[in-house]
Amino acid sequence: MSQRQVLQVFEQYQRARTQFVQAVAELASRSQNIETLQNAGVMALLRPLLLDVVPTIQQTAALALGRLANYNDDLAEAVVKGDILPQLVCSLSEQNRFYKKAAAFVLRAVGKHSPQLAQAIVQCGALETLVICLEDFDPGVKEAAAWALGYIARHNSELSQAVVDAGAVPLLVLCIQEPEIALKRIAASTLSDISKHSPELAQTVVDAGAIAHLAQMILNPDAKLKRQVLSALSQIAKHSVDLAELVVEAEIFPVVLTCLKDSDEYVKKNGATLIREIAKHTPELSQLIVNAGGVAAVIDCIGSCRGTVRLPGIMMLGYVAAHSENLSMAVIISKGIPPLCTCLIEENEDHIKAAAAWALGQVGRHTPEHARAVAVANVLPILLSLYMETHSSEDLQVKTKKALKNILQKCTYLPALEPLLHDAPPNILKHIVGQFSKVLPHDSKARRLFVTTGGLKKVQEIKAEPGSLLQEYINTINNCYPEEIVRNLMLCSCWCSCALGMFNKFAVSFITEDCFSSYLITV
Repeated sequence: MSQRQVLQVFEQYQRARTQFVQAVAELASRSQNIETLQNAGVMALLRPLLLDVVPTIQQTAALALGRLANYNDDLAEAVVKGDILPQLVCSLSEQNRFYKKAAAFVLRAVGKHSPQLAQAIVQCGALETLVICLEDFDPGVKEAAAWALGYIARHNSELSQAVVDAGAVPLLVLCIQEPEIALKRIAASTLSDISKHSPELAQTVVDAGAIAHLAQMILNPDAKLKRQVLSALSQIAKHSVDLAELVVEAEIFPVVLTCLKDSDEYVKKNGATLIREIAKHTPELSQLIVNAGGVAAVIDCIGSCRGTVRLPGIMMLGYVAAHSENLSMAVIISKGIPPLCTCLIEENEDHIKAAAAWALGQVGRHTPEHARAVAVANVLPILLSLYMETHSSEDLQVKTKKALKNILQKCTYLPALEPLLHDAPPNILKHIVGQFSKVLPHDSKARRLFVTTGGLKKVQEIKAEPGSLLQEYINTINNCYPEEIVRNLMLCSCWCSCALGMFNKFAVSFITEDCFSSYLITV
C-alpha cells in the first residue's frame, strides 16, 4: 500500500468520528431521542472522544454530553459516575475557547439538577478553573463560566460560599461592566443566586461594589438584563435593614418605578419584588417609597396585570399598610383597596387571593376609619365567602379569617356589618355582634335602623352558649331596647319560623313589622 492509501484509512476514521459526534450532538438536541441514545450506551462512546486529537471532535463530544446531561438527572449522574468531570476540568484550562465553552456547558448541565451533583463538580476542582475562565479574553467563555457558577451557587448557602471562596464575586462584578449584554445578564443572574441565601453572602457581593453597577443598569433597554438586575438587587435588599438601605442609597428611586410600567411582565414582577423587599423592613423605608410615589405606581401595576405578576405588588401594599396608621392611610388615599378587592374576585390561584386578603387585613386593622374604608368597598362579604368556601386552601382560609377578624374588631360602620349576620359562622359572628354591642348603646339612630332592617330580629335567632362572649354581646344589644320589645320580638321570631310553611314572606314581614311599630314611633 502506498503512503496515501495508509493516510486515507486515518482520514476515514477521523471523518467517521466527526460524523458520529456531530450526529449524536444533533440527536441529543431533541428530547424524543434521549432514551434511545442512553440505551445505546452513548456515554461510554463519547467519553474517549473528549481526549481526541482533533479539537473539533473534542468540542462536539463535550457539546453532546452537555445536551444529554441537561435532559435529566439520571444522565447527569452518568456523567459523574463515568469519571468524565475530571477530564473536562483538566482540559478546561488548556484547550481553546470553543472547548472551554462546551466544557462549561457540561458542568452547568450537570450541576443544575441537584445539590449533590453540584457538589460533585466542586469536589473535582471545577470552581477554580471556572473562575479562571471569568478572566478569559473571550466574552463567550466568561459567559459560559458565569452561567455554570450560577447553577452551582443557586442550590444552597454551602455551595454558594464555595463559589465565593473560589474568588468569583469580584470577577463577576467586572463582568457586569463588560459591554456584551449577554455576559451582563448571566453575571447579574449569578450575583443574584449568590446573594439570595444569607446576609453574609449578600454582604460579600455588596463589598465587591456590585450595587452601584447594578443600579446603573435599571434603565437599560434590554428587558432580560433588567430582570436579572432587579432580581439581584432584591436578593440583596431582602436580608436586613442595612442592606436595604444600601440599595436605596444607590438612588434607585424613583427610577425603579418606571419598571412597573414595562412591557415585559417579568420586569414588572421583579421591580415590584424589589420595592416589596425594601418596604417590609421599617416604616421609614416604607415612607420613603410613599414619598417617591411608589404606592400609587404599585397600585397601577396591580391593576394592569394578572396572575403571579400581581403577587409582589399585593404583598408590598400589605407591608406598607402594616407599619403604621399613616402609611395604611396612604394606601387608602392612593385607591389601593379596589385593586386588592379585584384580586380576590378575579384571580384563580388561592395563594394570590390569600395575599390580597392579608393585605386588606393590614390596611383595615388600625382604626375605625381604616376599617370603614375597607368595609365600604364591599370587601367583607367576599372575604367571608372565601373563608366559608369548601374548596379554598387552608392558607386562604387562615388568611381570610385573620383579615376578617382584624377589620371587624375595628369596624364601627354598621351597614357593612349587618349583612354578615345572616351568613357568618359562630367564630366570625362573635366579632360582628361584638361591634354592634359597642356601637348601639351610644347611637340612637343606629338602634332604630337596626330594628327596621331586621338586624335585631336576626340577633334573637342566634343560638349562643350561655355565659359565652357571644351571649354577653347579645345581652348588651338587647339591653339597648325596652324589654317588652325584645320579648315580643323573640316570640314573634318563634311564631314566624313556625308559620313559614303557611304564609308567604310578605305576611311574615307584616307581622314582624307590626310587633315593632310602637317602638319605632317612640324612638
